[in-house]
Amino acid sequence: MRTRALAIRIIRQFVRDKRTLALLFLAPLLVLTLMHFVFNGQHVKPHIGMAGIPPKMYDSLKIEGADLTSYPGIPEAEQALKDGNLDAVFSIVNGQPSILLEGSDPSVSQAVMLVLQKSLQANMKSIQPNISYLHGSSDLSSFDSFGPVLIGFFSFFFVFLLAGVAFLRERTTGTLERLLATPIRRSEVVGGYLLGFGVFTLLQASLIAWYSISVLGMYMVGAVGLVLLVNLLLTLTALTLGTLLSSYASSEFQIIQFIPIVIVPQVFFSGLFNLNAMQPWLQKLSTIMPLYYGADAMRGIMIRGETFSDIQLDIYVLLGFSIVFALLNVLALKKQRAI
Repeated sequence: MRTRALAIRIIRQFVRDKRTLALLFLAPLLVLTLMHFVFNGQHVKPHIGMAGIPPKMYDSLKIEGADLTSYPGIPEAEQALKDGNLDAVFSIVNGQPSILLEGSDPSVSQAVMLVLQKSLQANMKSIQPNISYLHGSSDLSSFDSFGPVLIGFFSFFFVFLLAGVAFLRERTTGTLERLLATPIRRSEVVGGYLLGFGVFTLLQASLIAWYSISVLGMYMVGAVGLVLLVNLLLTLTALTLGTLLSSYASSEFQIIQFIPIVIVPQVFFSGLFNLNAMQPWLQKLSTIMPLYYGADAMRGIMIRGETFSDIQLDIYVLLGFSIVFALLNVLALKKQRAI
C-alpha cells in the first residue's frame, strides 16, 4: 500500500508539471527531427573554380559531380576563393596542374582532392599537381577545424548553466526579493548581477582560450585578443540568456530542462556540421543562433587569420543578443516586484 501511494504521488507530480512532461515526451522528438533534417539533407558538392582547363577535363569534372565555375584568369578565381565563394581553384599553367585549396575544413579539402585526383588520373596520369593552401595546411586536423567551435560551445554552455542556476538560487533563497525591496532600480539589479557574474565569465573565457591554444596546441594564426573578445561576447550572451530563462524556472531541474530546447539546437548550427548539407529553409534558422555567430568568428580568427573588420558583423550580432537579453531581464524582474 505504501509503495502504491508513493507511486501515485510521483505520477501526480509529473502530471501537474507540464514542463517536465514536455521535456520527457516532446524534447526527444524535437531533437530527433532536427537530426533527421541535418543528416538527411542535400548532397554537398565541392565548389571548384576553374582557370585554363581543357574542355575535355572540364567535362570530366562535371561528370564527377563537382560544382564548377569558370573564370577568365587565375587572379579572378583566387579572389573568389578569398571571398569564400569557392572551396578550391584548379588551374593549368604550361601543362602543369595546380590546386589551391581553401583549407579551413579538412573534410571539404578531402572531397575536393578526391574529385580532382579522379579527373587527373583519367586525363593527366603522369603529372603530379602542385597543391597549396589558402588557409591551414596539409597537417590541419579535424580537431583544429572543430576546435574553435568547441571553445565557443563549452564557454556558452557552462556559463548558461551556471548563470541560470546561480540566479535562480538568488530568487529561491529570497535574496533577490529583499534586494528589490530597496530603492534600487531593476536595471541596476540586472547590471550588478551581470557585472558580478561577468568577472568570472571573463576569467573562464581567458582560461579556455589560453589552454586550447597554448596547452593543446590548437591551430592559431589570428590575434589572441580577438579570440578573447569573441569568447567574452559569447559568454556574455550565455550569461544574459541564462539569467533570463531562470526567471521562468522554479528549480534547478527546470533550468536543465531548457538545455534540449536552447543549447542542443545551436550545436547543429554552430559549424560542427556542414550547413550546406541542410535544406535551405533549415539553414535560415542559424540566423537566430548566437553560437553560430560566435563559432563563425572564432574559426575565422584562428584558422583564416581574419581581423576585426572581417568578423565585425558577428561581433555586433553577439553584442546585440546580449543587449536584447539584458533588456528582457529588466522586464522579467517585474514578475518579482514593480519598482
